[in-house]
Amino acid sequence: MNSPKANSFPKSTMRERSMGPNPLKLCEELLGCAHIPAGSVVLDLGSGAGLTSALMAREYGLVVYAADLWSDPSENMRFFEGCGLTGKQVIPLKADATALPFAAGFFDAVVSVDSYNYFGRDPNYLGEHLLPLVRQGGELLFAIPGMVRDCHDDLPACLLASWTPEQLDFMHDMDWWRANFAQTEGVEVLDMHEMACTREAWSDWIGCDNEYAAGDRAAVEAGALDYLNTIAVRLRRR
Repeated sequence: MNSPKANSFPKSTMRERSMGPNPLKLCEELLGCAHIPAGSVVLDLGSGAGLTSALMAREYGLVVYAADLWSDPSENMRFFEGCGLTGKQVIPLKADATALPFAAGFFDAVVSVDSYNYFGRDPNYLGEHLLPLVRQGGELLFAIPGMVRDCHDDLPACLLASWTPEQLDFMHDMDWWRANFAQTEGVEVLDMHEMACTREAWSDWIGCDNEYAAGDRAAVEAGALDYLNTIAVRLRRR
């Protein structure tokens, strides 16, 4: 795929800071589904090591709050500064997705790449913890690791080559996610579709030199991507 904004970052940076399928390419394709004007205040929820936050701030001109429970904000800030960004362009913080320290209506948009499935499976999460932080008319964009069709009752061997049934329970198909979002009042589903860059993003990931990428390699090489996809979700707060 043509991913000029994602490819503006050195491959070495992607490999060193990725925590799953290439988040830069997923983020660029996801943002192509909507128009978030430059200067918008955006929550990057589950920002990890900061790649998606840097992309949005540097390449799209967004003011990004990079919220993650497991990463070190100081280390991420050093990375952002190395990308030529300031603390006025991107603000890293350690935060639990169920206890986000922001005022109601603070954000113009929320973006979450490869993380929403960890906390958003609870059907109460969106309405109780996230939607109130977005202004009316603001959008929420998620790139969610998913399944082409839920197959939890008969998991194929290729998936089990790398992951346990408990780990695979974090992944579901589009029908499952539609039913999840339908339980929240005050939100409109504008679009849901399979992302085109999934295989490329996975290929970039399993080429990384770390134990987590190596652990996923067996499943991918055995054909797991015939069953897995990435689901692009675009919601709007009414």
